[in-house]
Amino acid sequence: MILAVPKETFPGERRVALVPGVVPQLLKAGFEVVVQAGAGLGAGFADADYEAKGARMEPDRAALFAGADVLLMVRTPGANPGPGRDDIALLRPGQVLVGLADPTTDPAVAQAVAATGAALFAMELIPRISRAQSMDALSSMATLAGYKAVLLAADHLPKMFPMLMTAAGTVAPARVFVVGVGVAGLMAIAQARRLGAVVEAYDVRPAVREQVQSLGAKFVEMELDAGESEDKGGYAKAMGEEFYRRQRELMARVVAASDVVITTAAVPGRKAPVLVTAEMVRAMQPGSVVVDLAAATGGNCELTRPDQTVTDHGVTILGPTNAASDLAVDGSRMYAKNVTALLLNMSADGRVDIHKDDEIVAGTCVTRDGAVVHPLVLERLAPAGA
Repeated sequence: MILAVPKETFPGERRVALVPGVVPQLLKAGFEVVVQAGAGLGAGFADADYEAKGARMEPDRAALFAGADVLLMVRTPGANPGPGRDDIALLRPGQVLVGLADPTTDPAVAQAVAATGAALFAMELIPRISRAQSMDALSSMATLAGYKAVLLAADHLPKMFPMLMTAAGTVAPARVFVVGVGVAGLMAIAQARRLGAVVEAYDVRPAVREQVQSLGAKFVEMELDAGESEDKGGYAKAMGEEFYRRQRELMARVVAASDVVITTAAVPGRKAPVLVTAEMVRAMQPGSVVVDLAAATGGNCELTRPDQTVTDHGVTILGPTNAASDLAVDGSRMYAKNVTALLLNMSADGRVDIHKDDEIVAGTCVTRDGAVVHPLVLERLAPAGA
């Protein structure tokens, strides 16, 4: 089977789905690897690097799609509004498309892919089980986003992170508050601590307290009835508006005392909850910084604007939506290992089996045999009240 890697077309996307280092592993597994010319340049991988590892280069995108049995992408059409829709017309029955697909946000795109007869596998839907850890692209990209968020905050904050004893006096450490302690939040905590900041963190899931404390940060206690705050996959569940209102009231004091607030709270397939209001931002000291990693799904801060820098009452609010792309070299390497692990799990002797009786295959398959098959996507497609 031919594995094809198209060049990403999403504006500003620098990552590539496969890096030269994983090509020999795929060749050994019986696949032929074809890469669109220039696909890796944004991440620092030249065409010659791929050719040296045994891949073949194809300059024409349409020809690449036409000859491919399996297409490996960072952003499939569902995660690439606009330019990605043009790729749907290039798909054909029997092809397999693997990549980030955002299928629950715009399920109509999944329907359009299904109509072509292609099988779509969404990397966001990798089950949170031990056997699938090497395939967990969301965790890989969240690690990069959490790291980048701290660097963005440090770059915009008009003071240093660490405490310093100098001849000119003592420099107080920056105070960082991380909201949402998933993978991105944990990385943000660790990186802020490395830079010497005093770090506090909060999550609706009380079970993460020990993880926060193990990184040297303080877990902020709030007397709230979180109830069932975590789903089977370990992600935070959406709570009621009354819960979020009470949560904002309790958080206001911590936000006001912080130099940096990093928010990472996202609920898969839903708009991000607003946790930091405009009033809370205006209670912060001028020069403070908010980095909102949930900007792509609406933002945890009321003042966030996706991919824009907003200044309000002297506070800077940043809303990066694709932080992993800014770290394209490691982002591509990590993603390539994730997607390769998934591909090898669902194949044998160079053939991909989309009907394999396997929890991971079933959990990531969005379309197959001309139909949408994933329950979460079907639920979003169902008419209201059905």
